[in-house]
Amino acid sequence: MKTCVLAALLITMTAPIHATVTSEVWGKSPAGDEVQLFTLKNSKGVEARITNWGGIIVSLRVPDKAGQFADVVLGFDSLAPYLEKHPFFGAITGRYANRIGGAAFKIDGVEYQIRANSGKNHIHGGKVGFDKQVWKTTVLADKNAIEMRYTSADGEEGFPGKLDSIVTYTLTEENELRIDYRATTDKPTVINLTNHSYFNLAGEGSGDILGHEIMIPADQFTATDDDLITTGELDSVIGTPLDFTTSHIIGERIGADYKPLVQGIGYDHNYVLKGTGLKLAARLKDPKSGRVMEVRTTDPGVQLYSGNHLKGVKGKSGHVYEKRHGLCLETQKFPDSPNKPQFPSPVLRPGETYEHTTIFQFSAE
Repeated sequence: MKTCVLAALLITMTAPIHATVTSEVWGKSPAGDEVQLFTLKNSKGVEARITNWGGIIVSLRVPDKAGQFADVVLGFDSLAPYLEKHPFFGAITGRYANRIGGAAFKIDGVEYQIRANSGKNHIHGGKVGFDKQVWKTTVLADKNAIEMRYTSADGEEGFPGKLDSIVTYTLTEENELRIDYRATTDKPTVINLTNHSYFNLAGEGSGDILGHEIMIPADQFTATDDDLITTGELDSVIGTPLDFTTSHIIGERIGADYKPLVQGIGYDHNYVLKGTGLKLAARLKDPKSGRVMEVRTTDPGVQLYSGNHLKGVKGKSGHVYEKRHGLCLETQKFPDSPNKPQFPSPVLRPGETYEHTTIFQFSAE
């Protein structure tokens, strides 16, 4: 009998983990719409939890070199804090991520004034951007994915055109969280969608990310003025504290006396990526846990933001997030592209399809 019991236990303990997508009701939006939380798992135990409120990546559990799992994105345990003001934890930011100078731009000679929500400038879609919407979600169980849809009305936050957006999250057997973005419009508009997750590969709540190592294969960045609006010039990073063409510890030069380092605050810069198609944007490693994240994208730029303005944010499991407790790698069109014709165009016209892909792949060494 004891042998039979032991055999049964062994079968239970070694049973394979199957890829699954599950959902649960997580609460209601301020407008009273039902909000859901989706959990994607692959057969290796990697797990992503995503809510259709703002398309937010709520948690992302990946293993270290010893096989121990930890949640590597900052955020909250429940919906309520996401409904309040927060630093865009894990959210889809749009209709235009990053900054637009003067909160205005022209298309075909017509000027559009959009919401100014960062002084005189626009950032991350405005006061009520894509991060504050309930996305209609379909489970694609055979692909271990969820498809989220949102229609932004003509004039929403000042942007022209009705915009139909689809964002698909897929968790693969290669430990990739893949994000595919698509959109169409009925009127010329501008678009720049990204995900605003804050990563800490040691695990959220473990402290700062200054000991992480990062490599960004870009030798130029988009120069900015004192309001972090791009000047239109591409400056070299080579030999400066912004140079991550070879791997460096993030804290090594973050306090250097170098004006582009956001007046000594830290990194908040758009790197100009080389090549076309799906390409490496960054490689991030936590030396202690051995966790590695590689970011690949079809977008032309990636914004490195070192969590400079985090301060006393009460997050998961009672953890308090402070300055530089997480970092963002936001794949994107260049900031203020609507006003910089020399940059890759963010204009989307009727009959065209906006498409881009970003992949976060996790491993350990």
